[in-house]
Amino acid sequence: MTAFFEGIQYLFVNILFAPLDFLRHLEPITWFGANTINWIFMIICASAIVYWIKQLRIFDDAGTENQDTTAHSFLK
Repeated sequence: MTAFFEGIQYLFVNILFAPLDFLRHLEPITWFGANTINWIFMIICASAIVYWIKQLRIFDDAGTENQDTTAHSFLK
């Protein structure tokens, strides 16, 4: 049973976390390089917010959005 848990430990520590260890060792050299994952997620989130706001503006300009407070049955 111990070998099973040591196998899980080996999988996570030596294989799955290897890219994160690389980024950790990269940080003293370049901060921006070590935070590339964060930058990628920020770019994805920013582009999703811009797309969402554009879609909201399209529906608002077309007048198809029902802004009545009783639009949903649970708000009556």
